[in-house]
Amino acid sequence: MSDDTTELTERAAVDALVVRLRTIEQQRDAWRTRFEGMAGERDTERETVRKIRASGSYRLGRTLVSFARNPLHSSRRIVRKVRRKPAKPASRKKVPATPLPTHLYVAIGLDLDALRDFVLAVRRRLLVETDHRAVVLTDEPAFSLLRKAGLILEYLPDRVTWEKHRPDRPWDGVLAERLANLSRDHGAAQVIFVDPDAPPNLPDLLSEIDTTPPVHVSLPQS
Repeated sequence: MSDDTTELTERAAVDALVVRLRTIEQQRDAWRTRFEGMAGERDTERETVRKIRASGSYRLGRTLVSFARNPLHSSRRIVRKVRRKPAKPASRKKVPATPLPTHLYVAIGLDLDALRDFVLAVRRRLLVETDHRAVVLTDEPAFSLLRKAGLILEYLPDRVTWEKHRPDRPWDGVLAERLANLSRDHGAAQVIFVDPDAPPNLPDLLSEIDTTPPVHVSLPQS
């Protein structure tokens, strides 16, 4: 009877952990969808404002308001505009922005303080050179405290917790499956494993940026 009770308790704990993980993922997806929707609304409003300002009705309305406020000054401006017909600006073709590649950082084994230092270092490195999107996989349960850092944080229970509740599934296999899913979902171009004993700091991350000036070879003159 005691064994059955223990088994039911462990199953309930595993089920609660799985539900919590799914809830966190759903919240992440909801916030991501909301952000994308708000960004789309912002772009739509900007385009609407641009079209309104470029319309003849808008320019005519501004001219009438200016004329009502200062008739003498506005009449001179109108005469100058009539005499000097402005050249039609050349239309600019919009070039679609190239999406940045994604780097998946596997920060397993870092406590909250070390994880915070690493996340802030990556954030500052991207401020210097925005050449990729950063996704960090961590096993720190309090990772949600670092969401304001601006990076994408993903969670996987640590080895001890997982093997305690799910000894039937090896943790290494779960990690490999999680990495495969994250690489597919985020389109990761690189998977970078962070050394928990010596996580890279900002100077280490900046050293990866190639700032060597080009070498100009002078040919000998005959």
